[in-house]
Amino acid sequence: MIKFELQAVDSKTGARAGVLHTPHGDVPTPVFMPVGTQGTVKTIPWRDLKDFGTRIVLGNMYHLYLRPGHELIERMGGLHKFIGWNRAILTDSGGFQVFSLTDLRKITDDGVQFQSHHDGSYHFFTPERAIEVQFAMRPDIMMSFDQCTDYPVTHSDADEAVVRTGNWARRGFEKWQKLIDADKNADTAPALFGIVQGGIFSDLRRKSAEEILNIDFPGYAIGGLSVGEPKTEMFKILDETMPMLPSEKPRYLMGVGKPEDIVRAVAMGTDMFDCVIATRNSRNASVYTWQGKMSLKANYYAEDSRPIDPNCNCYTCRNYSRAYIRHLFSAGEMLAPYLATHHSLYFFAELMRKIRQAILENRYADFIADFSRTFDPNAAMR
Repeated sequence: MIKFELQAVDSKTGARAGVLHTPHGDVPTPVFMPVGTQGTVKTIPWRDLKDFGTRIVLGNMYHLYLRPGHELIERMGGLHKFIGWNRAILTDSGGFQVFSLTDLRKITDDGVQFQSHHDGSYHFFTPERAIEVQFAMRPDIMMSFDQCTDYPVTHSDADEAVVRTGNWARRGFEKWQKLIDADKNADTAPALFGIVQGGIFSDLRRKSAEEILNIDFPGYAIGGLSVGEPKTEMFKILDETMPMLPSEKPRYLMGVGKPEDIVRAVAMGTDMFDCVIATRNSRNASVYTWQGKMSLKANYYAEDSRPIDPNCNCYTCRNYSRAYIRHLFSAGEMLAPYLATHHSLYFFAELMRKIRQAILENRYADFIADFSRTFDPNAAMR
């Protein structure tokens, strides 16, 4: 099971630094979790992530359930042994993936029937089934099965999802407790986080938070943001909802991962983040630097001998030029996405280290100011 230790709170911003103690090691927070959807962070071996200091990754129950299947993973000794990663793992319940399959699923109060996007086979997830499948994989943290809504969404549809999410949270929690009670190694069993939904509606966010907080989850998450809504709406909801979550437990903002958003959300008290942006963009030649975004396919890098970021000490930046990496992408070489992803995940690891250190030293407001002066999220770096 997990335990959260709050170590420092920045006096000017309220940003938090802590340690998440898990069965597979301690995780310093705030933390960005690289997404390993199918048991792998795409293009990157675990060796690199360990070199970066990564302590936790995210796996997705929906994808792992479809292949290779949770039964196989359980027979192989659990997800950690199966994928060869001996540090912490958080699994998503599959709620976001199932609900994104608009033409392949049917939602009822009992659960969700959906078709596999691989072979068209039919499956049915109840909140209890989502817990059973995750528990069999033995991650360190697993998520409640929730109903994530799109943007835009009507108030009535968002309210229906809030009610369903609350009911499913209670059912999943009861199933989790039964599994814990029957487990021979309960001390190392997965913890379960509850998820607050409600779209961009303040009253529904409060309604959802009150219902989810009535269940004594080991941690809490805010879901259903960064799904297309304006940034002003996202941060308004985050500013209203985050203070409702218990200060003594970890707070997880799901699916948010742009550097500028992380920096701002940390100031609101967020402890945990995940996003595919670091890896997905890199595979398409778009990376982050300490000045902003960069497209490595741009023609003006054809003869640029500089590294991606002169201020970066990653393997890619120590050894390769922008010109060479652009050439690799142009030639369709497999080394290109690896080098770009290596840089990006190193960047995110360094960003979180600097954020944490600033909080511990009670200077996070100064960090935000310095970061904002040098990092331009809308600039195309040259």
